[in-house]
Amino acid sequence: MVASPKTSSIYIASPEGDTGKSTIALGAMNLLTSTGWTIGVFRPIPRTWGEQRDYILELLIEQATADLDYDDCVGVSYEKVHEDPDAAIAEIVSRYHAVADKCDFVLILGSDYTDVSSPTELSFNARIAANLGASILLAVKALDRTPEQVVSVAEQSMAEIRANHAHTSSVIANRCDPGQLDAVRQALATATGLPVWVLPEEPVLTAPTVGELMEAMDGKLLWGDPELLSREAMDVLVAGMTAEHSLERVTEGVAVIAPGDRSEVLLAMVNAHRANGFPSLAGIILNGGYAPHPMTAALVDGLKPTLPIVAVQQGTYESARIAAKTRGRVGPGSARKVDLAVALTERYVVSEDLMEALQVSNPGVVTPQMFEYHLIARARADRKRIVLPEGDDDRILRAAGRLLQREVADLTILGQESRVRARAAELGVDLGDTDVIDPKRATDLIDKFAQTYYELRKHKGMTLERAAETVVDVSYFGTMMVYLGMADGMVSGAAHTTAHTIRPSFEIIKTKPGVSTVSSIFLMCLADKVLAYGDCAVVPDPTETQLADIAISSAQTASQFGIDPRVAMLSYSTGESGTGADVDKVRAATGLVRERAPKLLVEGPIQYDAAVDPGVAASKMPDSAVAGKATVLVFPDLNTGNNTYKAVQRSAGAVAIGPVLQGLNAPINDLSRGALVEDIVNTVAITAIQAQAFAAEKAGKADAKETQA
Repeated sequence: MVASPKTSSIYIASPEGDTGKSTIALGAMNLLTSTGWTIGVFRPIPRTWGEQRDYILELLIEQATADLDYDDCVGVSYEKVHEDPDAAIAEIVSRYHAVADKCDFVLILGSDYTDVSSPTELSFNARIAANLGASILLAVKALDRTPEQVVSVAEQSMAEIRANHAHTSSVIANRCDPGQLDAVRQALATATGLPVWVLPEEPVLTAPTVGELMEAMDGKLLWGDPELLSREAMDVLVAGMTAEHSLERVTEGVAVIAPGDRSEVLLAMVNAHRANGFPSLAGIILNGGYAPHPMTAALVDGLKPTLPIVAVQQGTYESARIAAKTRGRVGPGSARKVDLAVALTERYVVSEDLMEALQVSNPGVVTPQMFEYHLIARARADRKRIVLPEGDDDRILRAAGRLLQREVADLTILGQESRVRARAAELGVDLGDTDVIDPKRATDLIDKFAQTYYELRKHKGMTLERAAETVVDVSYFGTMMVYLGMADGMVSGAAHTTAHTIRPSFEIIKTKPGVSTVSSIFLMCLADKVLAYGDCAVVPDPTETQLADIAISSAQTASQFGIDPRVAMLSYSTGESGTGADVDKVRAATGLVRERAPKLLVEGPIQYDAAVDPGVAASKMPDSAVAGKATVLVFPDLNTGNNTYKAVQRSAGAVAIGPVLQGLNAPINDLSRGALVEDIVNTVAITAIQAQAFAAEKAGKADAKETQA
C-alpha cells in the first residue's frame, strides 16, 4: 500500500543520531512553504509518546501551512514498533494517508535514535518510506569525519535504503568542518551521482540555553532577567580556582559554575559581565545548595543584574557532568536556533536545485509564507544599508540578529555603542561588525548634519545652533543619514510615534517629483493572494487630489512587490448610480488618476464587493477591466481604511505587512509600537526592496542624461 499519487512527499532519514535532521527539516519547510502549496508534516515514530510531546514535531507543525493538530501528525510509538513491526507500519501508512489527504506536499521526518539504538533503525525508516511512496533525503553527519568517511557512511546508508525498496533522491551532509565543505561536497557528488549539499557545523544549534541547563539541574532563578534564560551557553567554565584566575578563562557566552558560598567568584562574574572589555556571560550556576551570604546577596540585589544567576543542589562535579551532556533543543521558542537553521539552508542550499530534487512546482497562488519568503530573497539579492534608530529596543536587536543571519540587509544601528552591544550579547544576538553609532557623540557627523539641516531649513528661521540640537534626535539623525547617502533607507517607530518618525522626512527627504502627498499601503496577505490597501495610516480625510496621489503611489508601490496593479477607488456606490459629496470626491479623484496615469487600470467609484468578487462584478460592472480583479484598493478616508484592514486582518486571518510609506524621495518606513520581531524583519526587507527600486530609477535617469549628452 503506497501513498496517493496526488500528494508529493519527502522523507528525511539518517543512519545515526545527532545528524541535525531538525535543522535540515526547518530549512526544507521554509523553502516548501514558499511554494504556495498546502504543506503538512508527519512523524512516523516521534521522539516521545503520550503527554510529553515531540518538540521538533511541534515546531514543524508551527511552520507548516496545513491545518493539522499534533495528534494528526504522529504515527506510532517505539513500543508498538518493537511489539509488531508489520502492524506498526500498517498503522503508520493509515495515519499518513489521513494527513496526505489534507495536503499538497508532506514533509516526513524520520526517527531520532532516541530509543535503544539499533543498526536496523535506518532499515525500518526505509521500509516506512517505501510504503508511503516517499523518496528519501538522506542526512549524514560529517562532524569529525574525513570526506572519505562521509562517503562511506552515505554509500552504506544508500545500500541499506535500496535493500528495503526505497529510493534516495538527494544527500545533505550536516555538521561539517567549515574548512572541508567543498571537499565533502565533491566527494559525495562523485560517489553518489545525486544532488548533494553540505552544511557547516554551527555550535549554537547544539548549545543548551541557560534555561535548559537550569531545567536539567532542577535549579531556581535567584537573580536576572527571565528572558535571558533563552540565551545559549556556548561553553561551561567550572570556577574552582580564585576569582582572578577564573576571570582569565571567561569567554563570550560562557556559563560559569561555582559553589554557592564562593562570594568573591559570584561578585567578580557579575561585575565582569557588566564591564566594558570583558566577554558577556550567559549565566552563573551556583551549586552545592548553598545560599550566598546575606551581605553578598544584598550587594547583588543592589547591582540589579540582568544576568541569570541560578541556584542548584548538585555538587560541582555533578553540575559540570549534567551541563556537559545537556544538548540544546531546536523547538518552539528557540528563535535564535530556528533563525540560524533557516539561514544556513538559505546560504548553503541552492533552493532551485532542492525544489527540483523534491519535485515541487508552484501552483500559481501567493500565500503569506510565499510572499514573505520572496520578500527576504529579493532583499538579499541586492543588499542595501538600512538604518535602525531604536537600538535600545530589544525587538530591534532581535530583528537585527535575524536580518544579519539571513543576510537580508546591511544595518546601521543608532544608540550608545557599549550599551547596544552589551544588550545584544545578553540576548544572544551577534552584531558582528555592524555599525553602531551614538548620535550624541558622533561629533563629525553632528557638525555635517547640522550644517546640511540648517541649509535646508534656514528659510524657516532655523539657526545653526538649533540645527545642532535637532539632528542628535535619533529620527533626525537617521533621516539625515539617508538624505546624505550614508544609508539607503530607515525603519523606525517601534518606540516612537508615527509623527516622530516621519516628520523629519517631510522636512529633509521631501516628496517625489509630481507627488505632493505622503501616504501608505498595507500589503494584505490573504490565503491565496496579496492585495494592497491604501491609505490606512497617514492621511485622515484626503482631498480628491490627495486621493489621486494615493492611488498612483499605491499602484507604483504594489508593482515593486510583484503585484500587477488594478486600482479600485472605493466608495459606498458603484459606477454612476450614487450621488453625494463623498461619491463625487472619489469620482473626481478617479478622473485625475486617468489623466495623470493613462496606462494605469483604474475603476471608481466602486464598492468593495464589486472590486474583488467576480460574481458581483459581473452584475454591477460587467465590462470593467478592474471590477472583480482589483489588487490595489484605495479607501476614501483613513477611518474606513484603518478599520477595514484591521477587520480583514482579524476576521479573515490575513497577514498585514505595513504600513509601507510612499511618496517620499527615499524609503522611510514606520513601525507599529506593538510591532513583533517578524514585523520588523518584513519591514526592513520591504524598505530594502524600495531602496533597490530607487537605485534603479536613479541609474536609469543617469543613463538617460548620458545618452542625451
